[in-house]
Amino acid sequence: MTRLAELVAVSDRVAAVSGRRAKIDALAAFLRGLDPAESALGVAYLAGTTRQGGGGLGYALLRAAQPDDAAAEPTLTLADVDAALEAVVTSRGAGSQAQRREHLRALLVRATRDEQAFLGRLIQGELRQGALEGLMIEAVAAASGVPVADVRRAAMVGGGVAAVGPAALRDGAPALAAFAIQLFQPVAPMLAQPADDMEDAFARVPLAAVEWKVDGARVQVHKSGDDVRLYTRTGNDVTGAAPEIVEHVRALPATALILDGEAIALRADGSPWPFQDTMRRFGRQQHDVASRAAMPLSVFFFDCLRHDDADLVAARGDARHAALASVVPAALIAPRLVTDDVVSAQAFYDETIARGHEGVMVKALDAPYEPGARSAAWLKVKRTHTLDLVVLAAEWGHGRRRGWLSNLHLGARDPATGGFVMLGKTFKGMTDALLEWQTAALLERATERGDWVVRVRPELVVEVTFNDLQASPRYEGGLALRFARIKGYRPDKTAAEADTMDTVRAIYAAQGGDGAAGQ
Repeated sequence: MTRLAELVAVSDRVAAVSGRRAKIDALAAFLRGLDPAESALGVAYLAGTTRQGGGGLGYALLRAAQPDDAAAEPTLTLADVDAALEAVVTSRGAGSQAQRREHLRALLVRATRDEQAFLGRLIQGELRQGALEGLMIEAVAAASGVPVADVRRAAMVGGGVAAVGPAALRDGAPALAAFAIQLFQPVAPMLAQPADDMEDAFARVPLAAVEWKVDGARVQVHKSGDDVRLYTRTGNDVTGAAPEIVEHVRALPATALILDGEAIALRADGSPWPFQDTMRRFGRQQHDVASRAAMPLSVFFFDCLRHDDADLVAARGDARHAALASVVPAALIAPRLVTDDVVSAQAFYDETIARGHEGVMVKALDAPYEPGARSAAWLKVKRTHTLDLVVLAAEWGHGRRRGWLSNLHLGARDPATGGFVMLGKTFKGMTDALLEWQTAALLERATERGDWVVRVRPELVVEVTFNDLQASPRYEGGLALRFARIKGYRPDKTAAEADTMDTVRAIYAAQGGDGAAGQ
């Protein structure tokens, strides 16, 4: 039986080296040594996922279950971890939250400090060791002797490398032939690369379809006759969460369909509810007449991967959209403009933002659908906001960032109290030079130094870009940054000149949230 400590050591080694080939070699060597019965867990954990998915797991539970002590010696096996996580997510009924906490605590108390840190990152989806899915595809190929292209193709249509990796390791290339696009087997969604603005996007894609980008839940909908099922971008079946969408798709004049789109809750005037409200409504897995009436879900489809017997994944984007338009009514299709004129595209973007949506997609008309790929054929142009916030604390990095203070805790000034209100964390946007300077500057201001977090005097101001704010019970202000990234430090500003919670609440209210949040 493989011990968790062996996998953690490999993950740390992979995170510490910068060369992609060295990462792949280390992962492949570990995978070759796994017993076939353990390969599914080994591939999943190193790809940053668990067999159980995210249901029942998360930051709040992890924090509540964190023990004071750790094991002195490693004893946990991969099977032990899987069994404990299964017990966590399957706890149901009265007292289930306490049961989940105790199951997780029992696992963590058996783990060493390094294992606890790894499990924490795994459970929160923060296993940062570099290009997890793509790296693991290449590692599985190297370990199994199967061409990378074959593993990648199977992973894209078969639910990711964690789903297809064990087959490749066990039986090689012949086993991957069974992985093909088919109904009720969710396909890894095609992803977009960011563009700075419309001019940047059209410099890269001169003739494009410009589509609304709504801030909802990505859904892939499969239809076979009257049987309709909805899947999230991670492949979870959420059919019960959106009966409205099921009804719409069941009525479409096609025997078989695979559609890609976004589910979103809209107000009566067509403006979107805040993202978190959509997700709360979407999270209801049972048919709830009251919630459906109060906050009905809409859907905007933008792609068609199968129409009856035709597999359209390899077809051009304009051909796939024509298939979509031939069977789906315009009200259920994301509004779009096909143009080569950046001025017209900018006007379309401005109108989309005015309606309360988060931006637009700019898509090449001739591009095939690339499952799981973050493709240059799809670009996203999103609204952004900027705030000057104060650094309240920082977390020690790991892997390449070991020895540096990396993940910053960010706060806005509270004019009522003179204190600071935390809005979230980010480790993104930092160069090695900035990390080195930042570590020294924060340690000079340290008021409390722990194994994980260093708390500092609130003196340094940093400029932060982010897409939106969302309601969050995790922070005392009731709001949290979404997709925050460090733009740079502001040595010209003192903490007294940082942005206030009044400014933060005004941004939240302008994007359609309750301006009273956190008050």
